[in-house]
Amino acid sequence: MLAADRLIAAALMALSAYFMWHATVLPIGWNGETGGPGGGGFPFWLSAIMFAAACGILLKTFRSQARSGTFFDLSMVRSVLAVVIALVVTIALMPIVGTYIALPLFLFWYLRIFGRHSWAVTVPITILTPVFLFFFFEVTVKILLPKGFTEPLFFPLYAFFF
Repeated sequence: MLAADRLIAAALMALSAYFMWHATVLPIGWNGETGGPGGGGFPFWLSAIMFAAACGILLKTFRSQARSGTFFDLSMVRSVLAVVIALVVTIALMPIVGTYIALPLFLFWYLRIFGRHSWAVTVPITILTPVFLFFFFEVTVKILLPKGFTEPLFFPLYAFFF
């Protein structure tokens, strides 16, 4: 099992390094013209965080005692595949219905149906996450997210905030 942990950590580190290298095509620092971060800033720093986390996992495997057991059992594989398929569907829906429809649909499915969380947890997260993302990305750092056919619904908000 330690070998699998090390292999996945190394793969994540390699993937993170690739993403960081690819993000340097765009400016990473603060862009004075737009008053926000450069186009490569978020991908670069998120990849750097992912690299550091994978490095921590790799270091932990060298300090831990050897564990035995299988890496994946059938129920775990089914759960992982269900989430991966849901994420692929969510990403495929984003250009069509927009981020602010696709993301709440995924969150609802993940929290209520897949995770069996209560309505008291599901409803606030499903509603507040897209609202937070709108104000963070579109209003604060002026990065427009895909809206698909729902874009005309955002014109009054754009008129209000810009």
